[in-house]
Amino acid sequence: MLAHVISDIGLVRETNEDSYICDPPHLFIVADGMGGHVAGEIASKLAISTVNGYIQEHVGKDNLEILLKDAIIQANTSIYQMALSKEEFSGMGTTVTASYIDGDTIYWGHVGDSRMYLLRNGKLNQLTNDHSLVWELVQSGNITRDEAYVHPKRNLLTRAVGTSCLITVDTGFVQWKPGDIVLMCTDGLTNMVSEQNICTLMQKTDCEISSIVEELVNQAKDAGGFDNITVILLKNEDL
Repeated sequence: MLAHVISDIGLVRETNEDSYICDPPHLFIVADGMGGHVAGEIASKLAISTVNGYIQEHVGKDNLEILLKDAIIQANTSIYQMALSKEEFSGMGTTVTASYIDGDTIYWGHVGDSRMYLLRNGKLNQLTNDHSLVWELVQSGNITRDEAYVHPKRNLLTRAVGTSCLITVDTGFVQWKPGDIVLMCTDGLTNMVSEQNICTLMQKTDCEISSIVEELVNQAKDAGGFDNITVILLKNEDL
């Protein structure tokens, strides 16, 4: 396996509220925090540490889909309790997209609008659904995916980790085949760079994956860099 990550503050934000874990060969997480002042940064870091700690403690005891779901639920509880403890943390939350690779299978758990994609045989498939108002409009056919890129409420989440006492976690799994490439990213990339351009870059065979990740981040910044940008790229080279 090849793995590379970049987390960039972008060109507008004063702090980087994204957090991540890139821990080959098993665990990979991206989180995009939200909240006033430093609350978003605290929420995403707490989510990452809680999910990681829970998985390390319980791996091997449960089905991996259940493990990821329970880890994110634990993170939700931790963030929600912290948000109640201090006024400046009120309403803080974060997206969480986590994956665990076990042999030839990738298991994932997801809340929010960070994304996980699988590139196989030249086709880019979004594995996760965005928990956002705009995504619901796309799914219902009220707007197109192109219109979603410029919709004024594209950042309005319908579900996030830590914003309420209860959380519903999406989970799934997919086969991890030789030649597959997985992209995990925050919306600082997907709001700035089209899926067509992302797919084209991911298929480049004449450069290292570190260069592909760097180019993805640079394209997001060239388009305005209005948000923090975190990109993890994984390639199955077991040929």
